[in-house]
Amino acid sequence: MNHTVDTIVIFVFSAFVLGIGLLFARTGRNLKSFFAGGEAVPWSIGGLSLFMSFFSAGTFVAWGSIAYKHGWVAITIQWTMCIGALITGLWLAPRWKATGNLTAAEFIRSRLGTQVQKIFIYVFILVSVFIKGSVLYPVAKLVSVSLDLPLVPCTIVLGLFMIAYTAVGGLWAVMVTDILQFVILSAAVFILLPLSLQKAGGVDQFIQHVPSDFFSWFAGEYTIGFIFSFLIYHICYIGGNWTFVQRYTSVDSPQSARKVAFLFAALYLISPVIWMLPPMLYRSINPTLSGLDTENAYLLVCKLVLPPGLLGLMLTGMYFSTSASANTALNAVSAVFTNDIYKGFLKPEATDLQLMRVARLSSWFFGLGMIVIALLVPAAGGMVEVVLSISAISGGPLLAPPLWALFSKRLTGKATLWISGIGLSANLFFKILAPWLLHFKLSRTLETFIGIGLPLLLLLGYELWAVRTSKIAPEYEEYLNNKRAKKAEQLFVKDAERVSIAQQNRFGLRIIAFALVFTACMLFILSLLTTSGSILTAGIAVIILFAAVIPWKAARRNAEQIITPEKV
Repeated sequence: MNHTVDTIVIFVFSAFVLGIGLLFARTGRNLKSFFAGGEAVPWSIGGLSLFMSFFSAGTFVAWGSIAYKHGWVAITIQWTMCIGALITGLWLAPRWKATGNLTAAEFIRSRLGTQVQKIFIYVFILVSVFIKGSVLYPVAKLVSVSLDLPLVPCTIVLGLFMIAYTAVGGLWAVMVTDILQFVILSAAVFILLPLSLQKAGGVDQFIQHVPSDFFSWFAGEYTIGFIFSFLIYHICYIGGNWTFVQRYTSVDSPQSARKVAFLFAALYLISPVIWMLPPMLYRSINPTLSGLDTENAYLLVCKLVLPPGLLGLMLTGMYFSTSASANTALNAVSAVFTNDIYKGFLKPEATDLQLMRVARLSSWFFGLGMIVIALLVPAAGGMVEVVLSISAISGGPLLAPPLWALFSKRLTGKATLWISGIGLSANLFFKILAPWLLHFKLSRTLETFIGIGLPLLLLLGYELWAVRTSKIAPEYEEYLNNKRAKKAEQLFVKDAERVSIAQQNRFGLRIIAFALVFTACMLFILSLLTTSGSILTAGIAVIILFAAVIPWKAARRNAEQIITPEKV
């Protein structure tokens, strides 16, 4: 098979994305602009970026594997993310913005104390590197298999490129490329879906050639208990994951933070159906896959129905979706390290220039760690096992206490450490020691339920005890005082900084418009070269071209709202 056209498509889009990162090198003047977009990012951009940050090639590999084996339950699982985002939008996202903190770690220090923050930072960094390293593996595998390239060099090269524009451009570079990645991936899937359905022989043939329970809401180890536990986990994960909190704090108000989560929820209501149908259709075309081979279901259906060029577009979308997820984590981990470790503990008097240098170097350091983890994923049992296991072990103990602290004035730092320590210890025991010592292994449902349920139960028990004893956390009073002081400081934002933030946002919106035009032009070219789906490809290109008008007009409105220092 000739992969020349696919390779060119991947290379051109990749070079374009790196170029965007370099364009934003001049916009990151301080930590607020580099890590939080000046806290004035448009909520629509933040919502799309949050969606792509949650997305990765792991969605196609892990959930695609479940969709191939069990069918509709893969969609049921992902709808828990929609419900989790709705609850986040109603109660959690506005609370995060109202704290006035740049990162979740900064809130933990302010509300629960420095000791809690230190321990949580170390666990968060470790977990983030492991999870995002694991999602780099599947996309390297996809590119390797599709283009007949060695897996290890693919992993290293893709990983190095993946972290390059984050280290250079900061949050706006990540978000702009998130939008581009969303458009490319959506275009690729909308082309893939009708071609896959045609190959399967239509709806009737598809239904006849899959198992009778293929459209059940629950199947196999993914029972109603697992779905409920996964829902609770996703409330904590979407509402409290430090990389996502950054999206809620980078907008201008609690109302905008709520809209970020609601847009994410709307996208996750629709997208799972569109994303998961191709591997489900492939089950009717080729029902012989088993074991870890089911992780290749999405790739195989792409190779079967997509002609050269469009296959490269799909691989580009998968790769970019992974880079979106990993780059968001890199930006957040780097923000925590720079803002809360280097500036908070090591060198409080550091200048903006020194902090920016540390921010970029730490992005590279943690990115290289992710590459190492990606190389080790096959030995750990594959993508599904790694991600679900790490989530079950660390999700509840790491995410639940800070979320509880957003609402509780009684939770103390000492209680937080005890609850998190008990939760982590119990989860590690059941995951690692119990199978080894007792020859006993929890089901996926119980593993997830205990992982998230035990910390919540302990938090509830402590809260009820504190209410009964009328105990108010001493850290809470200090938190309120710090919050009032920070709010007073924010009233005196320098005019030059206000103008700089507005100019950065205008620049970002213009780059988004330019990126959409570029993507539309690439699709027009592919529609002329492809052997099938040419009309569909050209039609999607037209839609993207018209969509470019939206950010361009938004940039013009933003320009009109810039207030010069003389007019203040």
